[in-house]
Amino acid sequence: MKRSLSILLAGMLLVLVVAISGCTDTNMEIAGTEETRTDELIAAIGTHGGEPESGFNPITGWGYNHEPLIQSTLFKKDSNGALINDLATGYSVSEDGFTWTVTIRNDVKFHDGEPLKTEDVAFTFNTAADASGSVDLSMLEKATATDEYTVEFKLKDNQATFINKLAVIGIVPEHAYDENYGQNPIGSGPYEFVQWDKGQQVILEANPDYYGDEPYFKKLTIVFMQADTAFAAAKSGQIDLAEIPASYANQEVDGMKIVALESIDARGISFPMQPDTGEISGDGYTIGNDVTSDIAIRKALNIGIDRQALVDGALNGQGEEEFTGVDKLPYGNKEAILEDGNIEEAKKILSDAGWEDTDGDGIVEKDGVKAEFTLLYAASAQERQALAVAVSEEAKELGINIIPEGASWDKIDTLALSTPVVFGYGSLDPTDLYLKYYSESYDLSSYNNIIMYNNPVVDSYLRAAITSSDQDVANENWQMAAWDGETGFSPKGDATWMWMATIDYLYIMDEDLDIGTPKIQPHGADIFGNILEWKRTEN
Repeated sequence: MKRSLSILLAGMLLVLVVAISGCTDTNMEIAGTEETRTDELIAAIGTHGGEPESGFNPITGWGYNHEPLIQSTLFKKDSNGALINDLATGYSVSEDGFTWTVTIRNDVKFHDGEPLKTEDVAFTFNTAADASGSVDLSMLEKATATDEYTVEFKLKDNQATFINKLAVIGIVPEHAYDENYGQNPIGSGPYEFVQWDKGQQVILEANPDYYGDEPYFKKLTIVFMQADTAFAAAKSGQIDLAEIPASYANQEVDGMKIVALESIDARGISFPMQPDTGEISGDGYTIGNDVTSDIAIRKALNIGIDRQALVDGALNGQGEEEFTGVDKLPYGNKEAILEDGNIEEAKKILSDAGWEDTDGDGIVEKDGVKAEFTLLYAASAQERQALAVAVSEEAKELGINIIPEGASWDKIDTLALSTPVVFGYGSLDPTDLYLKYYSESYDLSSYNNIIMYNNPVVDSYLRAAITSSDQDVANENWQMAAWDGETGFSPKGDATWMWMATIDYLYIMDEDLDIGTPKIQPHGADIFGNILEWKRTEN
């Protein structure tokens, strides 16, 4: 039960003034506060896509991996990750896997009152495929509205995981779509777009014609704040809900509670697999790293680093250790997980491969090359910085010198083919696994196979998995791609990455806010994924 927008902005300004002045009295009263309706919610959710550069446009990525709020999708995932209908009433797949047929409901209107038609569905997917946005639709040849209830999708590649694409792209109206759509979006979702004050907030209101369950919260204001500022605003009573860093897990605030949501969002270090031979990418970037291209370095780090220590220290206990990037998922391979924190075994691996400290500086070397490299992380991501620093400290015991460096993504993009990076991944769509390790999927712009991995055996498993309509067969092949007893992308095989942990997402919220049963949290979080279950318990 928070304040009006003008009061909110005044409070935000006060928080900024307090920070600049150095005042630490965060319990001070905000002048002019007033009560508003209980069915309004103000939230600072930085990872719910953050503030999208191109606006609230599903074609360019808005809503990917999280509830788009403004638009509807054909399907959704429930709190257990199972597929359920949204706009769709059902679907079928041809025997060869190249033709998908989806039927949709006929009682849906866009926010401007126009009916949602199958032509809008086909238009959305064809436009998204041409745009090459955040959702990989390279397998789609064409979507066609065959009648008023049916859309047919023709594929170039019989990827059984295509079903996941139908659950992440919000449908846009063909009649109202242009280059400015993201600035003033129209959809058919539970909330209507009202106002976007760039750099500050977006305001949404409940859709009175929504075909699904009626939202409890009639107005939703999402403010764009850094985590520390959001926490201060929550403490001062300006917002109902804020995402906060792991370092605040043990904070206590009167009238508020801290909720930790488990996720499948993994943090891992990419290891460029190619040596530096002077090769340059088509974008003009250096390819290869003479240290990480040595499997002994990669295996030593995977075996020698204590992941639980990283979770306890860098993440303040808010997460779980991770070994393959998909440990928690149905297609994760438990046989690919190894015992880590074994410093002596790690040192032996290095020594056996010819890495020795011959000059006594504590860093091993081989053929004149020091075992050292820069580790990049997004400068704005606190947990990535903490992990990078913690890994560098542990690596010293192995004789490996890791130099953490925060940078912008623009800079990281120019270095990622030659320099390890702390990345985050986490999706219920196994296509992401395919794009990460399949040799022909390399695409720097999408970070696909950023390490330039090439293992024909792994490729064969990945192809078998992504084209299989039998989920059990698919999962078996996904698992063998990680480790089949002899090879794989996991630490027991080629040790392509060093996955460290899956993070918990922490939120501070009003004590009377009931958020139901949250969905499993993907990369970037999906706190509003079950927004229709939310309510205040005092009413």
